[in-house]
This record gives sequence, structure tokens and C-alpha cells, in this order.
Amino acid sequence: MELPTPADLRQRRTELGLTQSELADRADVSQPLIARIEGGDVDPRLSTLRRIVTALDDAEGDVVRAADLMNEAVVSVAPEDPVSEAARRMEEEAYSQLAVIQDGVPVGSISQGDLVGLDEQDREDPVETHMAESFPTVSKDATLDEISNLLEHYKAVMITEAGETVGILTEADLAARLS
Repeated sequence: MELPTPADLRQRRTELGLTQSELADRADVSQPLIARIEGGDVDPRLSTLRRIVTALDDAEGDVVRAADLMNEAVVSVAPEDPVSEAARRMEEEAYSQLAVIQDGVPVGSISQGDLVGLDEQDREDPVETHMAESFPTVSKDATLDEISNLLEHYKAVMITEAGETVGILTEADLAARLS
């Protein structure tokens, strides 16, 4: 068994968004003891360390991650698809925007707003001539807080793994899954 260092414990606690007091309550120890352990001033007994690690494990189970919420069925268009295809898919799926994906990699986005004012001739242009920047990407391990912060500024968040798109999240997805 490899024991966590004081720095490991502090890093894990902060990644989980726990204060020293919250961790102390969960582990049934005092906050000053957590502070002294994290500061490297005290070597805790194995039983105390085990309670702290168990409390961190339990807290991690409480964290909602992108993988828990993402919609794996990503409706998208390719950059070379005609704009008319993007419009058709948006209407068919009742979406206001789509990801533009090339070989599994998000390269842009297109929305109904991008299509307003286009004439019939423009509708045969490739999507890439009218697309906007790509939605931001996060890993499957991104937390709900991280995703929520991004959704305050963007219409969607792409979930990627090794550069490949594996899912998408929108505000509507979050609302539906968390209600």
C-alpha cells in the first residue's frame, strides 16, 4: 500500500472543493489535525490516515463529472457538408446549434443565427464557410462546476477523450439530468 503524502492529501482535498473543516467533519477528526498533517508537521496514525482517505474517496463519489452527464449521441455536421444539411439536421433534431466535427475532432460550430440571412445559393456553401469557433472541450473527468462555468459563456461543451469527441453537454442537458 502506497501512503499519500501531505501534498497528495491537500491536492486531493482542494480538487474536491473541500475545506479542511469539511474534510475533518467527514473523517471525524479535528480541523487543526488536518492542517498539521497537510503541513507535514504530524505523521498521523494509520487508522487516522485511513479515515481521511476514506472520507476523500466518499467525497469523490459525490462529485458529478462530465462522463455522468454527457449526451453520447452527438448530432453534428462535417465542415464540407452543405449549409442546407446543417439546417435540415437542426430542424429535424429541434436544435439551435450543431458541432462541426472532422474525423472525430471538434473544429467549429454552426447555429441558426449563422444561417439567418443566407439565400438559396449560400445554402449550398460548405458549412466551414459559415461556421463559428468550436465549443470548448473538456475531459470526461471535468466536474459539474467546471462545465457550469463554461456554459455561462458558451452554448455547449464538447467532451473529448484522447482528442476524439465522445459526448456533448448543453444547459438543457444539465437541466434535464439534474432535475
